[in-house]
Amino acid sequence: MTIVRTVADLREMVGAWRKAGLRVALVPTMGALHQGHLSLIEAAKAHADRVVASIFVNPKQFGVNEDLSRYPRQEARDAELLKSAGCDLLFAPTVEEMYPAGFATSVSVAGVSEGLCGAARPGHFDGVALIVTKLLNMVRPDVAIFGEKDYQQLQVIRRFAEDLNIGVEILGAPIVREADGLAMSSRNAYLSAEERGIAGALPRVLGRVAEQLEGGAEMAAALAQGTRDLLAAGFKQVDYLEVRDARTLEPLQALDREARLFVAARVGTTRLIDNLPVRPR
Repeated sequence: MTIVRTVADLREMVGAWRKAGLRVALVPTMGALHQGHLSLIEAAKAHADRVVASIFVNPKQFGVNEDLSRYPRQEARDAELLKSAGCDLLFAPTVEEMYPAGFATSVSVAGVSEGLCGAARPGHFDGVALIVTKLLNMVRPDVAIFGEKDYQQLQVIRRFAEDLNIGVEILGAPIVREADGLAMSSRNAYLSAEERGIAGALPRVLGRVAEQLEGGAEMAAALAQGTRDLLAAGFKQVDYLEVRDARTLEPLQALDREARLFVAARVGTTRLIDNLPVRPR
């Protein structure tokens, strides 16, 4: 696996693959890789001849008082994992390479970016849309793979890719979970042993609420009980527990179409998110 740090070197390598008629996939990451990320590499290999992964902790998607400074950075370990997973090229730029002096452009996506994490983290999805737009323009892949754990992010990316005629196929990959069902996340590393025990309640409660909804339970009552259950399990705060249209992310009052159940809750200082599909009877 080759590691490059400049846009020029990235384009040179991908350009050579293009001339050879090869199909290219992109997997953007912020590093601190786990099996969930490696599953994206596997999915990318199934859709392309060559796989580019990026590692870039994007400052523009972190808000004030968020964890930019302590976000785990372990490039050497991550590079070994990517190599063993069959990645062909790692793009690991500096902040200065991605946002040179005088940088003044933003990308904002209305609708799907509103509510859920968009409400709790103002400006977050603007930062996501900007960095992914840049990466798609730099690599010009045939396909880009994103995990469904960040489902709202996935829908934001799909929306701007279509709106801006970027011409890249955006694919979502299933959530990879720990043995107790907790969605794999780089931020799980922040959890103490006690907090990790509490965190295991998140997928259990989410699954129970999804079953109730699909069984015909009244939505408001099921969501309210789910919130109480999370707080009783030891979560400090529930930012949201909501059902939304699976495509548009429009809030739903009844399960009358393909939908997604979303949760964000805080244990200690760590904010965890998860989601599940819910289908009408």
